[in-house]
Amino acid sequence: MGRMKFLCDAERCIECNGCVTACKNEHEVPWGVNRRRVVTMNDGVPGERSISVACMHCSDAPCMAVCPTNVFYKTEEGIVLHDKDGCIGCGYCFYACPFGAPQFPNGPAAFGARGKMDKCTFCAGGPEENGSQAEFDKYGRNRIAEGKLPLCAEMCSTKALLAGDSAEISDIFRDRVLRRGKGVEAWGWMTAYGKDKEEAK
Repeated sequence: MGRMKFLCDAERCIECNGCVTACKNEHEVPWGVNRRRVVTMNDGVPGERSISVACMHCSDAPCMAVCPTNVFYKTEEGIVLHDKDGCIGCGYCFYACPFGAPQFPNGPAAFGARGKMDKCTFCAGGPEENGSQAEFDKYGRNRIAEGKLPLCAEMCSTKALLAGDSAEISDIFRDRVLRRGKGVEAWGWMTAYGKDKEEAK
């Protein structure tokens, strides 16, 4: 099996937050913790883009490098997971992650008082037995063991959020970009902006 990755197509994301809601509902994520969030750049101005962000399951994950208790591990598919039983709540992973993926249920607090770190698991559960109640209570549902993709990607109404084998999703994205084009070459450009509007520029 290849490396599992997320990819969000900013041209398709409509900031509906369906991915965020699906994740919270599927895994019963505690209040105040969002394993996935939608970030909008240039909000309200031309060129506005939104992307869905979570743990990107990095090839060389900085959270793994800085964890003093080595609770992070990588599966055969390249999914970065963690063992909550060994977490001491130091917050090093939170500061090291460029995506802000690791979060703490008790928010900012004194060392060790913020609780056990929580992050996106790519719907792959944790170190407990697959499908067990203990696994669900700590990490949420293990959809990967069921042969399914992460629910956030499956629920994306515009299919902006892609998840799966990195080679396959990069092929899908490459095909989209080649078909989409840019500017007046883009599909639907003349319908949306019209020839007269283009000449008026």
